[in-house]
Amino acid sequence: MAANVDFTKFRKDLENQELNSGSSPCSAQVYSQLLCLYLLENDMCNAKFLWKRIPPAVKQGSQELTNIWAVGQKMWNRDFPGIYETAQKEWSDDVKNIMTAVVDSIRERGSKLVQLAYSSISADDYAVFVGMPLDKAVQAAEKDGWETDMQTKFIMPKKIEPETVVQVNNEYLSVLTDYVTFMEN
Repeated sequence: MAANVDFTKFRKDLENQELNSGSSPCSAQVYSQLLCLYLLENDMCNAKFLWKRIPPAVKQGSQELTNIWAVGQKMWNRDFPGIYETAQKEWSDDVKNIMTAVVDSIRERGSKLVQLAYSSISADDYAVFVGMPLDKAVQAAEKDGWETDMQTKFIMPKKIEPETVVQVNNEYLSVLTDYVTFMEN
């Protein structure tokens, strides 16, 4: 699979493939890729429902599928160190690019969480939170414009600018109200 795949389109194609399979189960490859894509989108509800509907025979026949779900379980529990540890597997070519994107996405979300929640964090804690060795975590923080003090081993995240609030105009609200009313009838 090429690195420049449109993951959203790929997910929709896999969902259609699963829907069109009828009563016969899809291949472990289809389920593995779809589960990875749900993890990439941090769509834990769909990931969990997919895991529940995968036939037991398919689960038992694919260790990789079980390993992907182990990453999903760590994500569900927000166990960041566990996510990175569990994701350090030798993935097949079918899911390698997606799992790399999953880890990168989790690392980015973790960094944003630190940015929102901390005015300073120990470099060691930050490294664990983003699943990187200490020196690489410090380099990544500096690259993002964060202040680092290696004497005290603390990192001070750059503050995130508050998001702008979207104003809803009356016309949009009217259309939305009409739609909801129509759906209720």
